[in-house]
Amino acid sequence: MNEDKTYIGGLLGGIKTLCIGLKTSMREFFTPKITEQYPENRGELKMFDRFRGSLIMPHNENNEHRCVACGLCQMNCPNGTIKLTTEMRETEEGKKKKVLVKYEYNLGSCMFCMLCVHACPHDAIKFTNDFENAVFEKDKLVLTLNKK
Repeated sequence: MNEDKTYIGGLLGGIKTLCIGLKTSMREFFTPKITEQYPENRGELKMFDRFRGSLIMPHNENNEHRCVACGLCQMNCPNGTIKLTTEMRETEEGKKKKVLVKYEYNLGSCMFCMLCVHACPHDAIKFTNDFENAVFEKDKLVLTLNKK
């Protein structure tokens, strides 16, 4: 008698899970689909706000950036994507000041973790929503951000 209940119980349990799966499939079948016709609609295509495409260093109208060459972004990068080249220069007052010479960013090895952006105390770098970053040569993925 126990075998009979186990067999019927197993059969009913299987039918129940089959109905749950069919309900999910039918719900997805009738939801409207969103398909982006990518190369054709490049002009109106908009990525999500949280998408991280490429790191940039914003410049103002005088072609100046906010970077003070502190190196926090380079220190916080987990895989060495950012490389700063700095030098000490003397100001008009006679004080020595660290100046950014070159800010190299390797897009090919970036994990897009945003640790560099969060570490920057002056908001000198940020991520854009640009997503067309494909190139044929790997060395074109190494970008100099402080030159415009």
